[in-house]
Amino acid sequence: MKRVQLAAIGWAGSGALVVLLVGVLAPAWWGIPLPASGWIAVVAYLAVSNALLVRGLRRRGSERFGPANVVTSLRSCLVGLITGLVVASFTDPIPVALLVGLVIPALALDAVDGWVARRTGSTSELGARFDMEVDAFLLLVLGVYVAPALGLWVIAIGALRYAFVVAGGLLPWMRARLPYRYWRKVVTAYAGIALAVAASGLLPGLDSLLVALALALLLESFTRDTVWLARHRRAAPAPALPESAEGHANALKTQE
Repeated sequence: MKRVQLAAIGWAGSGALVVLLVGVLAPAWWGIPLPASGWIAVVAYLAVSNALLVRGLRRRGSERFGPANVVTSLRSCLVGLITGLVVASFTDPIPVALLVGLVIPALALDAVDGWVARRTGSTSELGARFDMEVDAFLLLVLGVYVAPALGLWVIAIGALRYAFVVAGGLLPWMRARLPYRYWRKVVTAYAGIALAVAASGLLPGLDSLLVALALALLLESFTRDTVWLARHRRAAPAPALPESAEGHANALKTQE
């Protein structure tokens, strides 16, 4: 019963936030309605992300959702709306101010959920992984949005995390747990800010340099983690594949 309640909280919370945001932001969409493709993307993202979250809660037998996870859920809903706008931009013009207006709180809340988790004593591996997945997908979506202006290479910023997961599926030693490094959080935050600046179009010419630096920093971070895993691959057995993302949750963000 408690697990069912947790699932209901996740779905109801996401749905309520979407309704609230649509009601607040609807005037900004007058004259530029979000096409069906955009809404399909929003619903698809929320459906998949909530299903994966509920699965994680059930696997761990969690009995409460936790305040930090509530904050991350808010961020996840913002990312869902951002995804809808980006998908809509493939066929229709979208208000850039609205997109950036959603990205800014999504990035800002990234610093809140970890703080809430520490203050409330609700840090968990699931929370860190949930937060990391939201971060990774936001970077991927923003990369897709700015790619037409800066080049397809920008997508690599968001794709690196998923390439690491694929590598972990092929090489068991890459699924080991990584030591905590604060620098990973700094790099992730900078990448999000650089992509947001590029999406805003406020710094034409300079945005390419900012995003290129973000990619370079992420490559350095992932390379360092890969080298560490390679050096310690015989130190301890690798965890099972379903837990692999826990090992690399630090590579983008951790709540510890």
